[in-house]
Amino acid sequence: MLEVKNMNLHYGASQALYNVNLKCEIGKVTCLLGRNGVGKSSTLRSITGQHPASSGEIIYDNKLINQMSSEIRAKNGIASVPQGREIFSQLTVHENLMTGFSALPRKQRKIDSEIYDLFPVLKDMLHRRGGDLSGGQQQQLAIARALVMKPKLLVLDEPTEGIQPSIIKDIQFVIGYLRDQGEMSILLVEQFFEFAWDLADDLTVLDRGQVVLSGAKATLDKEKVRQAVMV
Repeated sequence: MLEVKNMNLHYGASQALYNVNLKCEIGKVTCLLGRNGVGKSSTLRSITGQHPASSGEIIYDNKLINQMSSEIRAKNGIASVPQGREIFSQLTVHENLMTGFSALPRKQRKIDSEIYDLFPVLKDMLHRRGGDLSGGQQQQLAIARALVMKPKLLVLDEPTEGIQPSIIKDIQFVIGYLRDQGEMSILLVEQFFEFAWDLADDLTVLDRGQVVLSGAKATLDKEKVRQAVMV
């Protein structure tokens, strides 16, 4: 579904990514790990079209998408749950969910009942403002908003950050459920190692903008991966 080949990325004269390679397959969770500041969010921004890659290829659904805008990528099925959630605090929960309609053809603009099955708390809060929700509820809203877009590739940037343990378990269940449906690829950036390891089918570890470890979880040693992330 997604393949990144030899991608480099710069911010002005500063290079953030060096020949990064990454694959995300349908029905799998690919976890991108590493310490703070090693290029994880930059990788996601290049995939979603928020910052252009300097060179290399981003291939999605057998198409080269380097020159596609973030809006066109969204309409082609790439949905992002950004770090910090970025919900609209003055809009209601229902209005926040409806912002996902912008990537859909008019005839598909409806909120599937499955979203409320996955996040029942949102159904009870449809008319509350997003800014009045707790951090965990806002994170559930951010994921639900992305799912409204009916994505083929779901990109999540540190979904457990600042979230209470009970909601982390709920989010873990949802990601596992979506993976098991076999209809989308999931790319997860995460600092919580055990959460990432439990969900991952494949892992890629970045250090100083370069891939230092990559492979299927079944082929990797857990402690070596942990050490690579913690160094």
